[in-house]
Amino acid sequence: MIRIRDLPIDENAKRLFEESGINELYPPQAEAMKSGLLEGKNVVMAVPTASGKTLVAEICAVKHILEKKGKVLYLVPLRALASEKYDEFKKLSRIGVKVVMTSGDFDSHDLELGRHDLIIATNEKADSIFRHSPPWIDRLSLVVADEIHLLGDPSRGPTLESILTRIKFLKMGVQVLALSATISNAEEISAWLGGVLVTSDWRPVSLREGVFYKGEVTYLDGEVRRVPSTSSGDPVADLALDVIGAGGQILIFTGSRNSAVSLAKRLEAPVGGVLRPSERKQLKSISEKVLALGERTKLTEKLSRSVSCGVAFHHAGLTYEQRKAIEDAFRSFKIKCICATPTLAAGVNTPARRVLVYDYKRFEPGVGRVNIPVLEYKQMAGRAGRPKYDTLGEAVLLSRSEEERDFLIEEYLLSKPEKVWSKLGVAPSLRSQVLAIVAMGIAHSRESVREFFEESFCAYQYGINSFSSSISESLSFLVGAGMLRGEEGGAKLIATPLGTRVSELYIDPKSAKIILDALSLRRVGLPAVSYLSLICHTPDMPKLYVRSREVESLDAFLDSNSDLLFLEVPKDKEGFEYEMLLSELKTTLLLKEWIEEAPEEAIVENYDVGSGDIYAYVESARWILHAAQELARLMGYSELVEPLRRLRMRVENGIREELLPLVSLKGIGRVKARALYSAGYRGIDDLKRAQLSELRRIPQIGPETVKAIVEQVGRTLRREEWSSVSSKSVPRQLSIDDYSS
Repeated sequence: MIRIRDLPIDENAKRLFEESGINELYPPQAEAMKSGLLEGKNVVMAVPTASGKTLVAEICAVKHILEKKGKVLYLVPLRALASEKYDEFKKLSRIGVKVVMTSGDFDSHDLELGRHDLIIATNEKADSIFRHSPPWIDRLSLVVADEIHLLGDPSRGPTLESILTRIKFLKMGVQVLALSATISNAEEISAWLGGVLVTSDWRPVSLREGVFYKGEVTYLDGEVRRVPSTSSGDPVADLALDVIGAGGQILIFTGSRNSAVSLAKRLEAPVGGVLRPSERKQLKSISEKVLALGERTKLTEKLSRSVSCGVAFHHAGLTYEQRKAIEDAFRSFKIKCICATPTLAAGVNTPARRVLVYDYKRFEPGVGRVNIPVLEYKQMAGRAGRPKYDTLGEAVLLSRSEEERDFLIEEYLLSKPEKVWSKLGVAPSLRSQVLAIVAMGIAHSRESVREFFEESFCAYQYGINSFSSSISESLSFLVGAGMLRGEEGGAKLIATPLGTRVSELYIDPKSAKIILDALSLRRVGLPAVSYLSLICHTPDMPKLYVRSREVESLDAFLDSNSDLLFLEVPKDKEGFEYEMLLSELKTTLLLKEWIEEAPEEAIVENYDVGSGDIYAYVESARWILHAAQELARLMGYSELVEPLRRLRMRVENGIREELLPLVSLKGIGRVKARALYSAGYRGIDDLKRAQLSELRRIPQIGPETVKAIVEQVGRTLRREEWSSVSSKSVPRQLSIDDYSS
């Protein structure tokens, strides 16, 4: 064993880790230290969940920051994971390490990040930072790539691969530490990075895997255990109450959102029935908090009711704040059971004594129900066992027949995770990355573009010739779109001002061309739905799935509004192109309802989405509209800049045009702005003249909101005025008379 005390790192860092209760390293952590990690070698650490990868990254980071005066970039695939890592790492501030988290806003030089030592960023945010080339990038000495197995993910993998390829190609002298779950070809990733592989099956909590059928769990070692049956005869309730009764918790993974919600409802009575009065009281408080996060909908009411019974569901249809509240309550042992889609298994730290895989199939549009990969099952199973609390974790698959039980043992328990295969050689990924490397000055010719991609994991696995034609097609597209300019034969390539700006805006070059083709018509005075249809026609905008019952109404809207829409209507109404058109139109109409201030509940019902989905579509639309606004400015279409800016603000806030002046105030969203407007306050000047007692009487406008309004509109709030609108006492040390913008 290696003790923290014996590591060659800063003494203050040693004390900090020891004060946190960490004195000795786990075997995989010790192996990482022996591999040359602290001497600067690249390392790929592929070990089971909860075996200590994050601590290895922390130790390596403080080595770079405190001794080498370097800067560390920590890459994660999800915003939720970035937030979790920030919460873990911010304790390093006690030894002088400045930690920051950044995500979103892809059009920024992020110069302020240069004042921090440890930067936690999503892969996409980091990619956009590289494209803006802030000066602090040259001071990077360590890049930690968390969840490196997501190189094989079609949506996230190419971005991560491109970042690491840049580091390799430019020979930046940056050490790479890649962290992964156990995968079949970790040695291949390690060889690509020129690193040392650290792999192990060791876990701090032993994992036992089995299949549940007819009241019994058949384990991999051949043992069969009978699970006590409850009066309800519900096998899922039996598995839940069995572990809850022993002081543990259960995570249940299922294949769809509806299934997660219905399973949670199904478990409310049995789980709620075993709670102590003190637990019920705590859960009631949490359920009220969950209900207050965002606008109230039927879904949040269902969630609140489940939480009050010690159960929750968790999926992407919930807002980020709601999901985090659920995760926090589970980690603090208050919620006993979470029914979740597989997104919860993707890195966020929510271990439980028992994991139940209720459904090993999921629906994929255009394909139907398919079996999940073994790697995905292993990610779920890896959540079993809570370090420091459990001596054993249990992962169980639910079987509906004896034949299925045997299949599950063979297919999942006895199988190794699939190999990770690069997805970089796909056209959308290549278009963006080819433009980026030329715009950044990394490549200057067709040959140097090829040389860059020869360093990629894709080329390592398949050979550069396997996707060289796709590289050529991407270059031809970019030259034809006016984003690159090249000499005959490709001896020299340079990015045009348009190409550079498109790369910085972090949108697909194809999206930029679609937008520019529409803006070049210079049609002024178009309704909002026209520009919404334009952004929904771009590949960067996610699309809603159209159900058969919705086709008729979408057809009718298209027939009566086609002249206003930037959508290409195909002649054949039976083909795939028309299906895609209807998906774009449905997404357009969701955004239209949002900016017309339709309640969230109505949008949720009309479009079969969750509040979390609405905000995801809104964020994508906001970003593409920002890009459209910037492209209009660049091309000199000045008459279109302001309409696009105003529409972007409407999308961002979910408001009609007349509320724009009010939402410019911090803390005033769509609900409060509408309440103020309905009370007769149309803008800043009205608020400057408002009687504070009148503001306080408006529904949704509490004392803190009144105070925030007064501070921002440039008024002085005197003590007696504050007393008239607030029931809260004012701290004696504050001078209310000084409050002004």
